[in-house]
Amino acid sequence: MIHTLTLSDLTVSRGERRLFHDLDLTLRAGEVLALTGANGAGKTSLLRAIAGLLRPDAGTVGFQDGDGNPLDERQARGREVHFLGHLDGLKGGRTAREELGFQCDWLGHTQYGLDHAVEAFGLKPLLDLEVRRLSAGQRRRLAMGRLVGSPRALWLLDEPMAPLDARWREAFAEQMQRHLDADGLIVAAVHDPLPLPTRTLDLGALT
Repeated sequence: MIHTLTLSDLTVSRGERRLFHDLDLTLRAGEVLALTGANGAGKTSLLRAIAGLLRPDAGTVGFQDGDGNPLDERQARGREVHFLGHLDGLKGGRTAREELGFQCDWLGHTQYGLDHAVEAFGLKPLLDLEVRRLSAGQRRRLAMGRLVGSPRALWLLDEPMAPLDARWREAFAEQMQRHLDADGLIVAAVHDPLPLPTRTLDLGALT
């Protein structure tokens, strides 16, 4: 299980523009890191680099277990990382029940996890509706269901609370805290402050 995330001398560009360079960072179990900076500062690109969806120009992304032993990057990402981006990655023609079930089956889950996802994000009234009929906030809650339905150590979140109203922002804050209390890690790109204590990295200051 991922216990530590380490970035060493990480440099990432988009097109011809270097977003940030020589980034060193260590995040340990129970910690959350908020990525800040103006649009285009590289917040999403950093999340994608950690997830293995973008190859950095230089440097490394490493994962260690609780004893400090390095983990295989491919296996760690495949088994222990959730990436929740701007796009929810949901199929509009499926019902919310079918989509949540598919997502959690694909990622691996326990029945308790699936039931907890439905309860935590108030999904029961939505389960028989087609995803295309859901509002932006409802779709985001459905997408968030995979985070608790299929528990994984490292959550990578891109503006996770943007479509949510105050009630569901508070509910998600509770789930983030539960995750951290269970030795999880969170890296979140944000414009607004997260509703829990965080470390902050301003990528706009690294250019």
